[in-house]
Amino acid sequence: MKVGVDYYPEHWDVSLWEHDARQMQEAGISIVRLAEFAWSRLEPTEGRFDFEWLDTAIATLARHKIEVVIGTPTATPPVWLTHRYPDVLPVDNKGNAIFAGVRLHRCYNSPSLREFGARIIEQLTRRYAAHPAVIGWQTDNELAANDCHCEYCTRSFRGWLQTKYGSLDNLNREWGTVVWSGEYSDWNQVTTPLGGSPYLNPSFLLDFRRFSSDAVADFNRFQAALIRKHSPGKFVTHNLWGYPVSADYYDMFDSMDFASVDYYPATDLLDDAKSKMYHGALTLDLTRGVKRRNFWVMEQLSGTPGCWYPMSRTPFPGMIRAYAWQSVSRGADTIVQFRWRSARIGAEQFWHGLLDHHGQPGRRFKEFVRFSQEMSKLAPLLEGTTLEHEVAMLFSHEQLNAFQIQPQADGFDYLGNFKRLHRALLTMGVGADVIDWRQDLRGYRLVIAPMLYLIDDVMASSLTEYVEQGGTLVLTTRSGVKNMNNVCLPDRLPNLLTSLTGVEVDEYDPVGKDIQTLSLDTGEGLSSSQWCDVLTPVAAETIATYASEYFAGRAAITRNVRGKGMAYYIGTVLDQLSTQVLMRRITQDAGIGGGLELPDGVEIAVRSAGQKRVTFVLNLSKETQRVSIAVGDYSSALSNRRFSGGELELEPGGVEIFVEAA
Repeated sequence: MKVGVDYYPEHWDVSLWEHDARQMQEAGISIVRLAEFAWSRLEPTEGRFDFEWLDTAIATLARHKIEVVIGTPTATPPVWLTHRYPDVLPVDNKGNAIFAGVRLHRCYNSPSLREFGARIIEQLTRRYAAHPAVIGWQTDNELAANDCHCEYCTRSFRGWLQTKYGSLDNLNREWGTVVWSGEYSDWNQVTTPLGGSPYLNPSFLLDFRRFSSDAVADFNRFQAALIRKHSPGKFVTHNLWGYPVSADYYDMFDSMDFASVDYYPATDLLDDAKSKMYHGALTLDLTRGVKRRNFWVMEQLSGTPGCWYPMSRTPFPGMIRAYAWQSVSRGADTIVQFRWRSARIGAEQFWHGLLDHHGQPGRRFKEFVRFSQEMSKLAPLLEGTTLEHEVAMLFSHEQLNAFQIQPQADGFDYLGNFKRLHRALLTMGVGADVIDWRQDLRGYRLVIAPMLYLIDDVMASSLTEYVEQGGTLVLTTRSGVKNMNNVCLPDRLPNLLTSLTGVEVDEYDPVGKDIQTLSLDTGEGLSSSQWCDVLTPVAAETIATYASEYFAGRAAITRNVRGKGMAYYIGTVLDQLSTQVLMRRITQDAGIGGGLELPDGVEIAVRSAGQKRVTFVLNLSKETQRVSIAVGDYSSALSNRRFSGGELELEPGGVEIFVEAA
């Protein structure tokens, strides 16, 4: 369990480094990430390397007992590289080079990027492999799939397709290129999706996204192999951008020792535009699920965010500490704050760190020090603990990409709908693992598999076996629509899942933002929008019917007993309150806890090891909140006071951490 900061000594006069390191040590900082954007300082001109400044920076930190993670600098190719070797730059779908801008201006398939990237990585890893203060490596920074159409990506994509389909006849058949005379007669006719038209063949577009994702994963493997060759025995990780992008995280991290995430919870109101990018607890649960183990936060919110867009709100008093503990509560073993000093130069001048531009400690810094001291105190208690859950949610980059290529209805959003189900569990205090949709489901009592738009026989069989062996499965609308090549399946929806769900979709209505009403079999009223499947139960029982429009009285939500288990099918997109009502019923029927009804902004999470259970109760809101805790024998890990359960009051940003008596 460690606390650290991201530090950019190359941005500051060397005379400040000693002061910074001493102040870091006094603040309880034991780890620093360095150099991930410093290629031009490490290699000022082609083939001329300068590591003396980094030697000095690492030595200064080491004198103050601070360990170092070095980032490979490939996210920011220097000007000399892009100027002399322009193949490094990505090319847009109109054939124009995307010139160096903020950062991340590189094509993963560029021969020059691979050549010069390998050289700087080799130089770094050889120099610091044996350095006792250097404990590990971060590859690149916030990798994401490039939409690149250069000659190297074109050739690589063509080869990728030849490997997958074998022949043009197979490709033409599987993509359905007969539509609009799109059939290929020669492999040289196959390019990346040029022009950017949304009317291009959806199978073509999905395969290009897969290829682009594979290129990212291969680039990460390329770096990991170099690091392990020259710096054996030290960990390799990467800092994912925590809000799902087109690259598949699960593939991207197969070469990493553990996952790391950059976590910037929203400081604006929940309905502000910027806040919609941030997904709170879901981001952390998704990160933990990437490797199905604890993770690091490599960048944690420290101050007002803002760069090339208007600045967000300043973190309210208590927010920095509360959200740092939220990260720990969901499996983070190390918290690295971004950043130590707010930048006075460059594009991120207003993405504030722990220290403002004047460098003097203030409210946010003092709040961080409080967290750092608490983390140091609780480290022995938390060491070796992790999260164990009876519920899994299946996340799929395949579905995310397919829905982005062909939006299904006004307001229909894969991630937003996924988040709504996840939030319903949070409100009940039910923890969930967010895992790759192809993962083993054994050990979970309840599996939620939303929007399985793409499906194959292997996945359908896996889900059926899970239910027949006693599991409870939740499926939703827009499941079983297409095969894995993004081609519509021929039978009634949900096609390969019909036997499992015991229901057929008679017709569907993309209702968009038109609000619909439903009635549960208990008499409770529900509300939905976006999409409505009009269902015909074959073997399933109906547990909710529509109460509006021409499909009033028709089945909307069903439950089907199959073997020892059961499968629910939710044929519409319920609003948040209705989702919570339904998920409370489903979890109770599955024998899972969930008797809590937590106020907005309050979360409960449990880390455990053997008989040891550590319960985190967090108020992430700006208002005082009260929450009921089950009767028990608890001891506060923060204050050592005893607590026997009942009502607990939490101030804004309040944190309580309980240890349950054995």
